[in-house]
Amino acid sequence: MEVMETNASDAAATPAAAVTEERVREELKGVVDPEIGLDVINLGLIYDVKVDGDAVSVLMTLTSPGCPVAGMFIANVKNAVEAIPGVGSCSVDLTFTPPWDPRSHASEEAKMMLGIYY
Repeated sequence: MEVMETNASDAAATPAAAVTEERVREELKGVVDPEIGLDVINLGLIYDVKVDGDAVSVLMTLTSPGCPVAGMFIANVKNAVEAIPGVGSCSVDLTFTPPWDPRSHASEEAKMMLGIYY
């Protein structure tokens, strides 16, 4: 019986797990809206995530078109995605169509934290 040994160089040659939309969305739960204090996923600010190989594109909105921290907020989304192993690049596009409405976009948990009860 032959015993196969593995070493650190073998592990380094193993490709990283494929990047998935679910993995990207999970990472984005760590990006918090600095004014509201809730993450972009629970607020419903992420409208779409597309993964094409190692390139990720994110379509997002803001709570208001006049958000004073928009540039920093978008950069935080981009940086969080690019920190995921296997991601080579991330583009973040901003849209206001449809306009963000916490009653329809936010998670039930976020609605409770925002005081929106139905």
